[in-house]
Amino acid sequence: MSTRQRVRPGGRSARVQASVHTAVRELLEEKGREALTVPLVAQRAGVTPSTIYRRWGTLQELLSDVAVERLRPDTAPEDHGDLRSDLTAWAEQFLDEMTSASGRAYIRDALLGDPDGDNAGQCSAYAAEQINVILARADDRGEHGPDVETVMDRIVAPMMYRILFRPAGLDAAYARRLVTELFGGRGKGGQGPGG
Repeated sequence: MSTRQRVRPGGRSARVQASVHTAVRELLEEKGREALTVPLVAQRAGVTPSTIYRRWGTLQELLSDVAVERLRPDTAPEDHGDLRSDLTAWAEQFLDEMTSASGRAYIRDALLGDPDGDNAGQCSAYAAEQINVILARADDRGEHGPDVETVMDRIVAPMMYRILFRPAGLDAAYARRLVTELFGGRGKGGQGPGG
């Protein structure tokens, strides 16, 4: 298990996490990443540096923890009335957020301070949860679509690979193309692969 601890809602532990996370975000905006140190974060958060070292281990692991929290979606995906439209809108928004300067920094931090892979798994789970919402809505409308893993493999995985290793040319058209390919190049509608 990582030196980072998952936090229960409420209590002193949650308050410490919230104040440290806020301090990190504020200091990153004010001073930039190069100036960030554990003592500086501790001073801003009103805790001792040893509290941060005990809980997170290193500055990089703290930055990773903050990044994972920042990558958590704030809202459920919008409902556009059919599966393909929902997936297209979600993929465009996901790509836009992940390719922004802050999105790339969060991805980098999430992965760099993640020696055991927990943060990468959590980020993947966030995307899967959003896709589950979209697929459940489609199912409620009687639309037959792919399963979550297929969407992850055909839309999320290629986008993340490109964001990390081949970022040139990433735009909404790329996200739309991935969704079109998922549906076999067919026109609008909820019939997914095999449907």
